[in-house]
Parts: sequence; structure tokens; C-alpha cells
Amino acid sequence: MAAEVIDVRNSKDPCDVVHRAVRALVEGKLVVFPTETVYGLAARALDEQAVERLIEVKGRKAGHPLALAIRGANDARDYAPNMSPLAQGLARRCWPGPVTLVVDNSHPKSLVKQLPESVQEAVSCGGTVGLRVPGHNIVLEVLQMMAGPLVFSSANRHEQPDARTAGQVVESLGDDVDLVLDDGPSRYGEPSSVVRVEGKRIEMLRIGVVPEKTLKRLARLLVLFVCTGNTCRSPIAELLCRSMLAEQVGCRLDELGDRGAIVMSAGIAAMMGGRANLQAVRVMADAGLDLSGHQTQPLTHSLVRHADVIYGMTDSHRQAIVTQWPDAAERTRLLSANGSDIADPIGAPLERYQHCADQIRRELETRLGELDF
Repeated sequence: MAAEVIDVRNSKDPCDVVHRAVRALVEGKLVVFPTETVYGLAARALDEQAVERLIEVKGRKAGHPLALAIRGANDARDYAPNMSPLAQGLARRCWPGPVTLVVDNSHPKSLVKQLPESVQEAVSCGGTVGLRVPGHNIVLEVLQMMAGPLVFSSANRHEQPDARTAGQVVESLGDDVDLVLDDGPSRYGEPSSVVRVEGKRIEMLRIGVVPEKTLKRLARLLVLFVCTGNTCRSPIAELLCRSMLAEQVGCRLDELGDRGAIVMSAGIAAMMGGRANLQAVRVMADAGLDLSGHQTQPLTHSLVRHADVIYGMTDSHRQAIVTQWPDAAERTRLLSANGSDIADPIGAPLERYQHCADQIRRELETRLGELDF
């Protein structure tokens, strides 16, 4: 029986397309999805027979594990409880998107262990699993409605060219799939980049849409300091932290990014492009550090999402961040290790700014030892 093809672009009811795809998967059928890379072939991971059929259609040989498509970065640790901080950071920065992360899943509480045994063999090899969150709304909406992940692979025969259009899928796979969702040519027309992450180390297993240079940049540690206006406390913390990290690894301030760390600051109520407080600039100048070029910026969703660790100057800053971005709670803490606030020196004499800087430096001496750098 020929595959049913749905033209997503001309569909009058996009929700109906999603529901039909979910129903097909639940019924054990194979569904072809558009993605930002190439067209993907999917089966419900909890359905042993459907996954076996997908492998047969692909002509995939043993020892070539398939990926799992999951809902998002927050779900990744359910499948890889041992996921390193580096892998977690890459997941937040790359997903949804054209990157497959190969991570350790040897932990006994990994949800991979709850999949049928033959499915485990298909997706896990040598104690690792490939996880992906495709950057296409239809796939993401389907995943939100599914119980469990999808086994996901490119919609082509093994070692045959990737399908960039639905027409190429039909030509390649013919009657061996049940439903094809046609959303026109794929955005990139290239497969996802496959990256193995082990501890602090990344290894490119397949060059795809995202080049290795970009992935290494995305793998850098990002430390974010937050205060209210981003004019004194958080810029002082940013500059001192950069200086201390550079000294630790033996490089110049402008080389720190190349050594694997980025330090930034922002304000919960900051405007964009303002200047640092003049008193703060003077205190930093006395320490041999230049704060005069600092430009204020507001705290944004993107900054919070990308940061590996976020330090608030006060508990009210920490609470404001966690309230607006609950997913960042595990990465958000007070700069002061004993739970005290870094007092705001705005409007006070220069001596108060010096005291603030001294307090921040002491706290950083403790905190820098906690960073995975």
C-alpha cells in the first residue's frame, strides 16, 4: 500500500496533521517527518515491532545505533543521568537544532533501560546513546503528545543519499513507510552533526550542519553574574572573575575565550548600552583592571539558557531569576557562599565600592574552585 503523503504547507488544520502523525505512531506505523536537516524516519521507541520494521526498511546493519528524538534538553538527563555539565550545556545551546549528542547512558536509572530489549540494542551501543531534538515544530509537537521518545533516523536506505524533499523519500522508500509529512525542501539539506561528549571532551563523529569549530565555541564554559542595573556589582564580578581565571590558566584576558571560558554580566532591570558606574571604574582601575568600556545589558532568556552557572549578587536576584526561569534553578546561586548579600554601593563613597570589590574577590576565590573549568 502506497504511503499517505500530507502537504503540511497547504493543510487547513496543522493540529490535525500532528494528531494524525501521533495516531499513526501509536498504531505502530512508520512516519516520515520534515526536519531542519533532512527528512527523518520515525517509529515509537516503545513499539518493538515498529522499530524492527524501521531497521529493516533502512537496511541498517548491527553496530550502527539509531538516535532517540526527545522533547528537549530538560528530558536529556532522564535518558542519560550521568550527562556531564559540558553535555548539558551543549544540549541547552544546540537544541532544538541540528546536533545529535552521543552521551553515556550506563546509569541503571536511564529511561533507555525501560525500552524493549531489542530497541535498547538498536539505540545503545557501548554504553552510549545518541539524543536529538529536531528543530521543526511538527516533530516537537508530536513528541509533546507521545509517551516516550521516538527512534529517529534519516529517511533513506542505508548508505543511500539523504532525502531533502518528500518526493525523494517516496522515491527511495516507496511503500515501506506509512505516512509522509511534506513541508517542502529541508532548510539545510545536510544531516545533523554527531558529537560524542565524554566528561570535558568532545569528539566529532559526523560532520554535519554545525561545524566542529562552532561546536567547540558552544562548548565553552559560560559564567554569568547578575545584579540590578549591571553598572557596578556584576561588572566588577565579571572583570575580577575574568582576571582570576586568566591568571589561573596563564593567559591574557582577551585569550580566555580561546582557553574555554566566557564570563559575562547582566542586570535584571538594566538598560542596553549604558556605562559602568564611575566609582566602580575607579576601583577597578586601582586594581589594574579596565572597566571603562563596559556596556550594560538586561538579563534575557538567551543569556539564562546558555549560562552554565549564574551568580546573583543578592538572594532577591537569585529568586527573581528562578521565578522567571525555573529550569535554571539548578544553575543559579548566590555569589556569597555563606548566603549573605553583596551590598549595593550605589550612591555611597568610594570606600564602599572598594569594600564591595574586596567582598566579591573573596567570594570568587571560593567559587572559582567549584567551576568545571
